[in-house]
Amino acid sequence: RARVLPGGGTEVRTGRNKAGKRGYQHGEAAERGRAALAREEEVRRNLGDDAPRLSASHLHTWIWDGARSLWQSDHYREAVGAAARKLNAETQNKLDRRDVSETDLFKQAFSLDAPKPGAPRLRLITDDGSKTYQSLHRGVMAYAEGCYAAIRNPIAHSEGELSEDEGLEQLAALSCHDRGVDRAQRRRALDQLLVDARARWGS
Repeated sequence: RARVLPGGGTEVRTGRNKAGKRGYQHGEAAERGRAALAREEEVRRNLGDDAPRLSASHLHTWIWDGARSLWQSDHYREAVGAAARKLNAETQNKLDRRDVSETDLFKQAFSLDAPKPGAPRLRLITDDGSKTYQSLHRGVMAYAEGCYAAIRNPIAHSEGELSEDEGLEQLAALSCHDRGVDRAQRRRALDQLLVDARARWGS
């Protein structure tokens, strides 16, 4: 009652009700509290204050799998760091590369250069020569660099706990990048030759 009504509803009158029963003020306070909660929900919904809520468990599976155990024990900074390492490892697995990591890994993965032996690329859409294709892949490279420079590196080289909200925001940023990596198609040098041949011969 005290959390809903100012003063805990103590301003509700006391005494006997018409039937002569004491304590009816508690029932009246409960009714007022219930009405207050209903109005609060209605106001929040109608005035656009009913903001969506993000659950960590709804983030991309790589991110949440990496962060879950540390997050659930309130180690938010370490959870974010573990999620970033998980993203790096899954990207290495997808490209079958262990010679590069983190920012350099993503720069090479989304490079506009053609794939080379031992250096496959990740492609979000088919290369149709458009500016959209180029800007999309440049954007992913820049986003990855930002995530590792502004999130992963400070996590690795600083101390002090993150707040839960700040940690969730950083996990969400990594998750956004993670989804791009997950849906991207790997292109090896041989794959690119086949794509180019089909485009050339129209088959």
